[in-house]
Amino acid sequence: MKALVLEKKKDLGIRDIEIDESLGEDDVEVAVKNVGICGSDLHFYNHGYIGPYVMKEPMILGHEASGIVERTGKHVTHLKPGDRVCMEPGIPNPNSRISREGKYNLDPDVVFWATPPVHGVTRERVIHPASYTYKLPETVSFAEGALVEPLAIGMQSVKKARIQTGDTAVVIGAGTIGLMVAAAALTQGCRQIIVADVVQEKLNNAETLDSRIVPVNPQSRDIGSCVSDLTGGRGAEIVFEASGSSKVTDYIFNILAPGGCLVYVGMPVEPICFDILKAQAKEITIETVFRYANVYHRAIDAIASGTMQVKQFVTDVFPFAKGVEAYEYANSPGPETVKVQIELD
Repeated sequence: MKALVLEKKKDLGIRDIEIDESLGEDDVEVAVKNVGICGSDLHFYNHGYIGPYVMKEPMILGHEASGIVERTGKHVTHLKPGDRVCMEPGIPNPNSRISREGKYNLDPDVVFWATPPVHGVTRERVIHPASYTYKLPETVSFAEGALVEPLAIGMQSVKKARIQTGDTAVVIGAGTIGLMVAAAALTQGCRQIIVADVVQEKLNNAETLDSRIVPVNPQSRDIGSCVSDLTGGRGAEIVFEASGSSKVTDYIFNILAPGGCLVYVGMPVEPICFDILKAQAKEITIETVFRYANVYHRAIDAIASGTMQVKQFVTDVFPFAKGVEAYEYANSPGPETVKVQIELD
């Protein structure tokens, strides 16, 4: 089949590739329609590795995907050919202890698309377990279906935060994940959400979510003073760190209310240091997020019902034939770009 293959860092192209996949009794074959470009895809594109995951041979990129079911295994009953679907990209061992505890995203043996040595799905078709393939309602487009994966991260983050009605939250970073976190947090009863980013166009995108969004550009307005003014000096009950920047550790505990919760969503490139005494003095709860578990159905339902409006965040769509150009653009995007997707025929 045709696929967008990363041969080595910075060497990307469309070519024929043969993949050793066969349809199992519990699998579906999906014709891929839309694939989002994620920060992890760009990291492999630029560096050829992420932490311990090192490319040693060519790899197909992409893990945010939607498509149409073409074939089903004989045990599959909830899907049929022609169904529009999105796919959860991580396949855990269902019998591992951590999976049976409901935290299958932490299964050390998970097989995750576009994570060496596993191929991703910027290709014509893929075989995937039916239990991790979800039917899309007719009101949800393929573009929105390919956004379910980053939205699931936002929903996992909000679940970890345990938001209460009336809370003030801060989201640091207004990229795709930060916007998904803010969108999910809005559904849980926050009275206001302060979104901070140094790119004004990204803040403009955040403002489209809801009137409860308060945009702050730290280059022109001190975030600590802003949080203090909006909370009567108390601080925010929740802070979501979605930028991956190490610089936020200089002030992140200062803007939290006593007993608040810090949720680390963004992944720093290098290890970070922070002042644990500041956290202790306020008894801050620190939560971390790694992918998601048991939220895909809810993410799809939220989009279908209109509870979460996300389609406006698919800002740039390239045809498959221009997949290389899509990556070149995503690597140096315009300031208003949120999510770049590749659309297959």
